[in-house]
Amino acid sequence: MTEGFIEVADGRVWYTIVGEDRGGTPLLCLHGGPGMPHDYLEPLADLSDERPVIFYDQLGCGISPAPAGGVTWTVQRFVEELVAVREALGLDQIVLFGNSWGGMLALQYMFDCSPQVRGLILSSTPVSVSRWLNDAAQLRSRLPADVQDVLDSHERSGFFGCPEYQGAVAEFYRRHLCRMLPWPDCIERTFMGMGADVYMAMWGPSEFGPVTEELMHFEVVDRLGQILVPTLVTGGRFDEARPEHMAVLAGGIPGAELSIFERSAHMAFVEERVAYMARLRAFLARIDDHSTDSIGEAGAAGRY
Repeated sequence: MTEGFIEVADGRVWYTIVGEDRGGTPLLCLHGGPGMPHDYLEPLADLSDERPVIFYDQLGCGISPAPAGGVTWTVQRFVEELVAVREALGLDQIVLFGNSWGGMLALQYMFDCSPQVRGLILSSTPVSVSRWLNDAAQLRSRLPADVQDVLDSHERSGFFGCPEYQGAVAEFYRRHLCRMLPWPDCIERTFMGMGADVYMAMWGPSEFGPVTEELMHFEVVDRLGQILVPTLVTGGRFDEARPEHMAVLAGGIPGAELSIFERSAHMAFVEERVAYMARLRAFLARIDDHSTDSIGEAGAAGRY
């Protein structure tokens, strides 16, 4: 395992490469949040027996703290950060994995940069924030009445940081983020390292909104046809990124595959780890076997 820091705009980010000497196409992993560090993605290191698996903590969370002077948090700066990470590590060919916000970042990177990417794995990735919020409201309506009352009363008062409110949000998480009890250590470490400032600036005070201007208008369904590389879309049956939403994502990308994991919520790679890794291995094996054909027109002349 190799690890270090990469200079990026506004600071530096920590990275690690597991299985650096393996021969398969490297898998570069983008964590969610925004501001939830890489730790919960660690099960993906199971794939390092076949290929390098690269993690990094986006600036502002985990082992990549933001500088004291503050940062203007935008989608564009995180796209530029991803470009800088690839260039610094010399990742000429990759498969790009993104979970949740990480998948949104992966899509924006593809739209903006037409990069050289051999495949995409989009895990529980919203493509319509308005749909995400509507779905969250529906799932919230199924919570026990007393939990809904706590959420409603605290939101009316703006008491988002109150422990009682956070406890009510945790009930939603137990149903729709990760259904394992207790939560594995990797998820606990993610919440310990959360970049609250990044989350607040990029998304807002809670999963239910109100969403800030930066991501409020993330509506990319009409652009999905621009993705011209092999793509696997995954989600969980109980996911806050609901299966119907993931079907829209997969249906918009030419030739994309969709896998819904029946006992999982938002973190199927943790909740159904063995089955999830088997699915990824099969998808990645086809990319390794057809490396020349898998770049696609979008990546053939692109940049990092």
